Amino acid sequence: MRTGSEPATARSPLRLRFWLSVWGLLWAVAGTALFSLNGREGWAIACSVLVVIVSADLMMVVHRLHQGPHYQPGPDIPPYEPDRGDNRPPR
Repeated sequence: MRTGSEPATARSPLRLRFWLSVWGLLWAVAGTALFSLNGREGWAIACSVLVVIVSADLMMVVHRLHQGPHYQPGPDIPPYEPDRGDNRPPR
């Protein structure tokens, strides 16, 4: 429900999430490589699981970014009146 108090310059956090996913992917790949070189199989498996999770998140974010902007009511659309319960159907 729109209240009319939404910021006029609100932005989607997808680009921030994209860059945080890239950063996490780099660290997880580096962790996987370094832990497997040092013989820490448990930590290498944990980092490789993170690589899979972060890669899936990154693919979803890129898909959402490619979808482009969706319809959002502009400043010329008045806010919706909240339901006060006056129009309830009779019992």
